[in-house]
Amino acid sequence: MIHFIAGLVRTDIETATVIFLTLNTSRARMDLVNRLSKLGKVAKEEQRQILALTDRIQKIGRLRNRYNHCIYAFDSNAEVSHTILMRIADRKDGIKMGQVEAINDETTHGIAAAIAELGKINRASWAFLHAFDYPR
Repeated sequence: MIHFIAGLVRTDIETATVIFLTLNTSRARMDLVNRLSKLGKVAKEEQRQILALTDRIQKIGRLRNRYNHCIYAFDSNAEVSHTILMRIADRKDGIKMGQVEAINDETTHGIAAAIAELGKINRASWAFLHAFDYPR
């Protein structure tokens, strides 16, 4: 995201890093990049590619957040058996917390696919940065 910010703001990496670190969340950083791309200062194709990349990153981010914000429970063989989500969901007249999800082959395949997708997104991002001559 730092390189996207640098290119969109037309600044150096050091300044873009300060901007990046000033924002507290991945969501805020992504919103900044999306909004900067929509200002009308970049070509439509450039904007389209940025929005497509950030959309891919956001979709993978949901899975990352799920597994970063949970507790892992282990069975008697020291294998991960399930996760317990450490998030409070406010409902109209109560709260919901501690959602449990079993870890099975489907889950682990999904995680492996997400990791592979992150690699593809990373390569596509660097290709974009090179193609549009963003600071590197």
